[in-house]
Amino acid sequence: MPMVLLHAEHATESTPANAVFRVLPKMTKHEVKEYLIKIYDLPVVQVRTQNYMGKRMRIIGKRQIVYGKRPDYKKAFVIFDNTLADTGLGSIIPGMNNQGGEE
Repeated sequence: MPMVLLHAEHATESTPANAVFRVLPKMTKHEVKEYLIKIYDLPVVQVRTQNYMGKRMRIIGKRQIVYGKRPDYKKAFVIFDNTLADTGLGSIIPGMNNQGGEE
């Protein structure tokens, strides 16, 4: 599980296409960029990352309280080149409205 796509936006006239990935905490910005360029052949311009601490939990049983923690993770915010206009999510079907298929 090196990368999981969380969110993506298409390019507009004023902003380039961008995407948010959930990556392993040990991956650096350079590794994320090289991974996307070499494996998927995407034109990456900039990568920003944020580290997140896993949520701490307390499970209360009949005899004892057990403490646990979800795993830590990192998010990578990727900005693509202007040559990538469509991120490939969704499709527009001619003749269909955006309001639930009403014509």
